[in-house]
Amino acid sequence: MSTNPSTDTSYAIGSEVHCEDGVCGELTRVVIDPVARKVTHLIVLPRGEEGPGRLVPIRFAESGGDHIQLSCPVSMVQRLESAEERWFVPHSDVPQPYREDQVIAWPYYGIGLGGIGQAYGTVPLAEDLDPQILTVSRIPAGEVQVRRGERVHASDGDIGRVQGLVVDPADDQVTHVLLDEGHLWGKKRVAIPIGAVVGVKGGVELSMTKDQVKNLPALEEAAGS
Repeated sequence: MSTNPSTDTSYAIGSEVHCEDGVCGELTRVVIDPVARKVTHLIVLPRGEEGPGRLVPIRFAESGGDHIQLSCPVSMVQRLESAEERWFVPHSDVPQPYREDQVIAWPYYGIGLGGIGQAYGTVPLAEDLDPQILTVSRIPAGEVQVRRGERVHASDGDIGRVQGLVVDPADDQVTHVLLDEGHLWGKKRVAIPIGAVVGVKGGVELSMTKDQVKNLPALEEAAGS
């Protein structure tokens, strides 16, 4: 595995994503296998769309310098699976949930009588019958999403927020976590070795102290050394 962040591929969350035939969107999240410490998918939000974005297998990603390059056309990204799906969960009397693509209109099971008959338990209030929206992640089982802005916790307290990941292009293994450390006027971007990461749920947990992170060189300095 490479240990030099300047020679590996950086996936800075928020980067522009290019396809073979033009700009196709923005990187919103990165999906990793926490056991193998490998990136498996990029979540790309296509231009002009709203929502969670599309699951792009990492095999389509190439180094693009200041952007992320995909070896596929824009139309293919637009056809890939969504990173989430929404289910409408109706009233308990009708327990079968519905996916968003199965619903033509919101299913209302009440008749809007404003609670008439409520005292006798015959007609529930209409608002009690409206379905609830359940959002379900569609990332592979056992894998986790890394979002921009997630907190990074040093062994002695919070130290900054995630800005992206650095990956060895030879095997897609994560080598470093990109972090903006410091305050507004003294902020610098550093690359934390993946060996210092002890957990990725509820933020990124480090075995390093705050001072150890602060003593890491800025990413630009590391590239020039």
